[in-house]
Amino acid sequence: MQSKAKVLLAEDDASLAFVIKDNLEEEGYEVTWCADGETALQQFQKNSYDICLLDVMMPVKDGFTIAKKIRQKNDLVPILFLTARSLEQDKLEGFKSGADDYVTKPFSMKELLMRMEVFLRRTKKMHSDDNKEYRIGTLRFLYNSLKIFHGEEEFSLTQREADLLKFFCDHNNRVLKREEILLSVWGKDDYFLGRSMDVFITRLRKHFKSDPNVVLETIHGIGFRLNA
Repeated sequence: MQSKAKVLLAEDDASLAFVIKDNLEEEGYEVTWCADGETALQQFQKNSYDICLLDVMMPVKDGFTIAKKIRQKNDLVPILFLTARSLEQDKLEGFKSGADDYVTKPFSMKELLMRMEVFLRRTKKMHSDDNKEYRIGTLRFLYNSLKIFHGEEEFSLTQREADLLKFFCDHNNRVLKREEILLSVWGKDDYFLGRSMDVFITRLRKHFKSDPNVVLETIHGIGFRLNA
């Protein structure tokens, strides 16, 4: 069977790791299991992976630390945290460190597989749109390059900012509901992801200051609209 994708699994619970690895391999995934954060980071630096599944609490280095290190090297690879922790501050810390989503223990393998497939489909679609260029007022947005240009001025975006801006550009001058944006860009409508989205909206608005005719408008109680 041809491998669907290469998975980096960092989980210090050997029994749980065995179950996850066994089920993923049954579904055609190629899985590298690491029992601590340091080993997981070393594997990521040596090899290419399509998705990372990270336990939050691990020996040597925790999941937050690993996610930050991964994001320094790769903005695109999906990162899902496997965690028993459900506190708001923990989730927000996870998103700040670069995570795409949480799967809270105990979880079913069906749930995990569904969440993985959402993000792997998203990544594949990003690659198919690699050379897309958008005009936003007097601004030029190059999706693949993660850049906005205003004349000779150049602004760099994170991958998440670029994903969000691309969605607004694809639906220019249309009112977009918050849940619609979250489902399309993050793959899930979630309170904590919504908080994270608000941070990225603020960042995008800063990039638009060079053209006052470009406005990312808040439609109170509904969502947002990009007016350009």
